[in-house]
Amino acid sequence: MFESADQMRAEYADLERQLADPATHADTARSRKVGRRYAELMPIVKALDEHDALTDDLAAARELGEADAAFASEADSLAQRLEASTDRLAALLAPRDPNDSNDALLEIKSGEGGEESALFAGDLARMYTRYAEVRGWKTEILDAQETDLGGYKSVTLAVKAGSHAEPENMPYGVLKFEGGVHRVQRVPVTETQGRIHTSAAGVLVMPDVDDPADVEINDDDLRVDVYRSSGKGGQGVNTTDSAVRITHLPTGTVVTCQNERSQLQNKEQAMRILRARLSALAAEQAADEASAARKSQVRTVDRSERIRTYNFPENRIADHRIGFKAHNLDQVLAGDLQPVVDALQAADLAERLGALGERS
Repeated sequence: MFESADQMRAEYADLERQLADPATHADTARSRKVGRRYAELMPIVKALDEHDALTDDLAAARELGEADAAFASEADSLAQRLEASTDRLAALLAPRDPNDSNDALLEIKSGEGGEESALFAGDLARMYTRYAEVRGWKTEILDAQETDLGGYKSVTLAVKAGSHAEPENMPYGVLKFEGGVHRVQRVPVTETQGRIHTSAAGVLVMPDVDDPADVEINDDDLRVDVYRSSGKGGQGVNTTDSAVRITHLPTGTVVTCQNERSQLQNKEQAMRILRARLSALAAEQAADEASAARKSQVRTVDRSERIRTYNFPENRIADHRIGFKAHNLDQVLAGDLQPVVDALQAADLAERLGALGERS
């Protein structure tokens, strides 16, 4: 399992030298990339050092324990600590998504159910916004199409961690399993006879690709259209041709943005969303290719799969991929999403560790 320990330590030491070099910080993109990789390797290198130290201490305690019972007792304690250290290191070294340390973009679209679906899309947007606040993240609405009753036909949220966030506390790695169809069962506000309706909203979670060099986009592959913004907006938003629609011709991906006041700002936001979508599309294609050998229990990216049901009459939330159920839907919608996230991440880790065991 630890055959690459020396290479990781060497890379970590090299990154440390680069971070001490002022030239690294003169290049913002390079500094960000080096700093991110350094933060990813830091817990691994620390865990490796701890594992090595415990291994040496255990060997010494066992040797001395042959003549001294006190050392024999210490050896038992060290063996338990070494086992825990080995498990922790295995989890850190399990194959992982390279985008896990990115910020995230969440695109939420209403689906079947008309106005009720749009209201549910708004509920999901608020749930993720409140959960982000609990995690200490910041959120920003990049684009939104609101309905008359306060729901969303579509809304795109940027979720960003602080500059000193630990790798395991980065938005994409935490939120990536939220992608899919979310189904709601409740009495809509538009229902006059008290009947329970079922509707759905789709969620797509994408890594926020902050470095344009990470996703190659040829300007010749883009068609950019401008038009007048529609819907609710502030002064000037609906009176100029500031809205932007960008079509990526090779993939047919279309991105629109109209929330900002200027055409330039909307184009920048649209390009940001386009990079994220193309990155997510590449990840989905890679997952499809890999699924011939392994079908993941916990899926990412796919917005066609029904993943979760929110049942209001029973105050129940159920994730269908892992059999998770809880009767605290009101708390989950208020931002208490962590138990669901923990269960999904545990299932994913078990699968990654299984894949690691098969290859070893």
